[in-house]
Amino acid sequence: MLGPGSIALIAGVAIVVFGPKKLPELGKATGKALREFKNATQGIMDDDDDKKKSDQHDK
Repeated sequence: MLGPGSIALIAGVAIVVFGPKKLPELGKATGKALREFKNATQGIMDDDDDKKKSDQHDK
């Protein structure tokens, strides 16, 4: 588990490596990527549910 000290250390390293001006852009890009991934996986799960329903009706 990450404690407050570990999170502060990771944040400090991120600021040093990427710089304070680049971090908001990285956060925005990460959020957008996670949103797209969530939508894509939701679409796959919906397709699987539809297939299961159609298979049950065909029997």
